[in-house]
Formats: sequence, C-alpha cells, structure tokens
Amino acid sequence: MAPFPIHKILIANRGEIACRIIQTAHRMGIRTVAVHSEADRDARHVGAAGESVCVGPPPAAESYLRIDRIIEACRSKGADAVHPGYGFLSENPAFAARLADEGIAFIGPGADAIRSMGDKIASKRLAQQAGVPTVPGFDGELRDAAHAVSVAREIGYPVMLKATAGGGGKGMRVVRDDDECRSAFERASSEARSAFGDGRVFLEKRIDQPRHVEIQILADRYGTVVHLGERECSIQRRHQKVIEEAPSPCVDGELRLAMGRCAVALAREVGYESAGTVEFLVDADRRFHFLEMNTRLQVEHPVTEFVTGLDLVEWMIRIAAGERLAWSQDDVRMRGWAIEARVYAEDPFRSFLPSVGRVVRYLLPPDSPDSRVDSGVEEGGEIPIHYDPMIAKVIAHGATRDEARVRLREMLSRFCIRGIAHNIGFLAALIDHPRFREGRLSTDLIAETFPDGLRAEDTMRGDLGPLIAVAASIHRRYADRAARIGGQLAGYERRVHDDWVVRLGGTSHGVEVSADDGGHDVRWGERHFRVSSDWRFGQPRFEAVVNGESICVHVERRDLTYRLWHLGIPIDTMVLTARAAALLDAMPKRPLEDRSGRLVSPMPGLLIALRVGPGDAVKRGQALAVIEAMKMENVLIAERDVIIAACLASEGETLQVDQPILEFAPSSGAS
Repeated sequence: MAPFPIHKILIANRGEIACRIIQTAHRMGIRTVAVHSEADRDARHVGAAGESVCVGPPPAAESYLRIDRIIEACRSKGADAVHPGYGFLSENPAFAARLADEGIAFIGPGADAIRSMGDKIASKRLAQQAGVPTVPGFDGELRDAAHAVSVAREIGYPVMLKATAGGGGKGMRVVRDDDECRSAFERASSEARSAFGDGRVFLEKRIDQPRHVEIQILADRYGTVVHLGERECSIQRRHQKVIEEAPSPCVDGELRLAMGRCAVALAREVGYESAGTVEFLVDADRRFHFLEMNTRLQVEHPVTEFVTGLDLVEWMIRIAAGERLAWSQDDVRMRGWAIEARVYAEDPFRSFLPSVGRVVRYLLPPDSPDSRVDSGVEEGGEIPIHYDPMIAKVIAHGATRDEARVRLREMLSRFCIRGIAHNIGFLAALIDHPRFREGRLSTDLIAETFPDGLRAEDTMRGDLGPLIAVAASIHRRYADRAARIGGQLAGYERRVHDDWVVRLGGTSHGVEVSADDGGHDVRWGERHFRVSSDWRFGQPRFEAVVNGESICVHVERRDLTYRLWHLGIPIDTMVLTARAAALLDAMPKRPLEDRSGRLVSPMPGLLIALRVGPGDAVKRGQALAVIEAMKMENVLIAERDVIIAACLASEGETLQVDQPILEFAPSSGAS
C-alpha cells in the first residue's frame, strides 16, 4: 500500500477541537504539531501533539491569528498540512491562499469558496443564484448607526444586525426600536472588528420563533457532493449554540430532502471541497431560509458522526489528500439520535458571566460506544480570559431522542468540575424542561424559559427524597466510622443515633437511618428509601442505587457541612441531631454586604470603555462601562439614577471579579 500523502499536520487551533483533530490524525498514523500562545504553554492540546511551537503572547490577535507565525511554525517543524479547526483562521481566505502558495495542504475548502461564503452579503446573493430561499433584508453594507436605523425602519422591526465576516454569535444583535438599533450597531461593529478584524455590519428581518437547522455536507475535488442530514441547533444563548442534536425534531423526510438539495446546490455553485455546513432558519410554517454557510468543521459535528458512523475529521484529511468520497447520497444512512451539550466556563446563577481560573478538580464521565466527551481541559489547567469559554462537549447517542436525552443527563451527573463556575446544572435543567423534552424548540427558548439565568428555586424542583436519603446515608457512614475509633474515654464513647435532621436547600427534614451490611434504610415521613452503594471515604463521586434507581452525587465534606453536587448543582447540606438543629436555628444571621454604593466588575475581563466620569449625573438604563471577556463585549447598565463620585479603575485595565469600577455619591446606587 502506498504511504498516505499527508505526513505531518499542524493544528492551527487550541482547546478541545485541537485535541479532537490530534486524536484522529494519530489514529491514521499522521504526526501532529500543536501551536500555542504563552497562556496555553501547559494546555492539554500541547501535550497531546507530538511537537509544539509557541506563536506569541496570550491575545489571539498576537498568536493564533498571526498567519506569518503559523506559516513559520509549519516550516520549522516540516508540517505538510494544516487543520484550522473552527474559529481563529479557519475561515480566513488569506490564510488558505498563503498555505497554497507555500505548498502546504489546507484541510478545508479553497480560498475562493471561503471568500465567497465568508462574506455574509456575498453568500446571500450566491444562495439566491443557486435557487436557495433567503431571509429578507438589506444586502448592502451599513455605513453608520443612522443608516442602520433608516434601513431598519424600512424593513420593519424587529431586525437582526450581523457582522459581515461574523460567526459564532459575535457581532450579532436583535433590535426592536431606533434606540436599540443605534446602540447595537456600535456594539456589533466593535465586537466584529475585535473578533474578525472586520467591523462591517448588515441587517436582516428578524424571524419570530425561528428554529436553527443546518445541513452537513462533504465534497471532494472531483465534483461529488453529499449531505449527511441535518442538525437542530436552536438552543442558543446570545446567538451562541448551547445544545445541538441530530436529526431535528421538526424535520421530516420531505423537508430533509428539500434542504439537503439546496445545501448541495449551493456547494456546487461555489465549487466547494471538504466539510461544510449550510445553515437555515425554519419558521413556524416550516419554511426554510438560508442563513449562512460555514466553510469549516462545526463545533457540533460529533452528533452527525454518531448518527452516520463517519469520522468527519478523517474525511476532511482524506479529501485534502486528494481522495474521492467512498459513497454516494443513496449510501448515507442515519442511525438513532444524538444530542450534544456544550460545557462552558460561565456562571448561570450570575446571568452567565464568564468564569476564569484554575481547574482544581476535573473528572469526566466515561466514554462508551454511545457517548463521548470532547475536552481540551485537564485537572490543574487554567481557563484564561483571552479565548472562548468552552470547556468540553458532552455527546450522547440513543435509539430514540429520549434515550439519548436520558443518557446525556446521566453523563452530566457524572461530570465534576471544581475551581471555576460552569453551566452543567443549567444544561441538566434545560434538557429536563418540558419544551425540550417535547421538541418544541426555537432560538428564543432559553430567553423565554430562563430569562434571568438559573435561579436557586430552579435547582430545588422535583423530588428531593433521593438527595435527602443520600445525605443521610453519607452522614451515617461518617458517624459509624467515628464510633469505631479506638481509645475513646469510658462512659463518653461516640454513640450513633438513628434520628437525624437533614438541612437541605434551606429546609429541615427529620429522618430515621438504620444500617445493615447491604446499605442503609432511610425513612422520611411516610416514605422509605433503600440506599445501596460501595462508596468509600474520600471518593468524590457517591454512586448509589436508591429504591432501584441509579444516582450519582459528588461529595465534598466541609467541617459540619456536606457540599453535594447533583446534576451540576451545588447544595450545602447538614445532618444534625434535633438538638443541634434547634440551636443552629437560634443563631443570629450575618447581614448581606451592601454594595449599592459601588459598581463592581461582575466578571474578570478587560475594561475597554468607561462611559461616565466623576460628577456625572447618570439616568437609569444608561451605559456605565464595557468589559470584554472571552471574546464578547458586556455593557454594564445603571439600574437607577446615580451621581458618579469617583472612577476606581481605568480603561485598558484588566479587572478581577468584584473589583470596584465606580463609586457613587451617597444615597445613589446602580447595578
């Protein structure tokens, strides 16, 4: 057999996608080179590759986006191909063209196809030429905020502002009136310029209650183009996808055929080669409209891999090496259902603010033939402020949608992250929500069902009985161990009670706990729970069977408190004697700190703008400051009328969470 044409691949990316590409390349016998910034020197993808090269300081614009340094890394390490992953340079036509000039294979489409589809205005016109239905809107470039308002009025609110060179939700805003349009134009343009080096913005009509459905295609250089079915990507927050699945609950065979034909027609129109995705919006009447084409591998590609049995990274490599697709459209078969959840470093209890820091504990659910975790993080690693907040992707497959959903829920319950905030609890609540279970999806689902993020009351819904039983069982184990300690003073030995009070979620529950060789029997009022587990002291996961049902709870003992994590939600629990519980209730409560006199940073990030100064009288709703974190701009708004007494931070300063930014005059306050 002739040797494979590609010998060494440089991965021009980081995080989980770099690890994912390295895994397939090594399975194919291809050597790999990782690039990294100074912030990523000890990152997981660096250790996973055979070789590595530092390409610059932490900011992406000075490292991962530096074409010259990526090319030089290829030369120095002898890489004959580059896989760009997604984001960064993956859809940069100048990068693809430079690689071609250097004789280095680009594992993706050609520069012309990237250029045609990367400009959202040009791609919309090409889609129309190919007979693909498009969203109504203004196809030209918006000159300024006043021009945006004029066009929006003509089309009719609500409208969507979008970055011409955008993707991943960057530079995108929904606006409903003139004031929102002016503000959103500036934010979208600034965000797009920061993310893509191109601040151009255009405008489309906003489709109410849309579903986001995309078609995966593969095309070789010999003219064969096939589609691999659809993915539903409607579950989004701030235009960033959160949960994806394949197939879509709203797509039948007829709609799949029509959308697939349009996706293939568009790919042929631009002479496409490699993997790509054609994205559509589907309205309430199941009419579909072209949104954009992503000329790269998608974050959510694993769900398609599960239902088709194909490794998309492998086929991107094979196509780049000149191979033909080994099948036709008639050979594509879809098996079962797959759902993917994105685990982000963000705090759903604080309006999804980004979280950075060191990951002090990181335990993954085990992979299986019907599940996997794609991760770029490892225990002891850092989550920096400079890049996307994604930690990992959790993917589950089942014969049916609900089987995949239940398996995903079980995987989330076994995922353990400590040291930073994360959204695992939110993901679990989301896939348990009736609208998700019933497949009634839209891009507005999160905004409508969790408008304020995750709340404490959301975490305490459902049956608390199994958690109460688990807490009682864990404490009984500690009590029994304490009673067995030798050398106790005669007459004062530790005695184990059967009656306890479990304080969980701010409420107290009287229980009786008895032990035998097989586990514990817990009685809570009229209910009985049998808890069986082989858990040992010090193990972070308490995996048990409670009344015949499996449950996984993460355990951390903190003095008198047990912190239990169930489905990603931390719950502080105490198990006390009745007397101790009564005394605790009588203890005075410490008042909450009053922060109304200052504006503090709700997240770590870069203070890119201060909109006010000392002595300014600020009205409710006025912008105070703009913080950039994890490639998104966050505007801090005054919640009431205030007078600025002092500025405590400066533009360009890197802020820590809760760091003071502004001080208000006495008797005034803001967010």
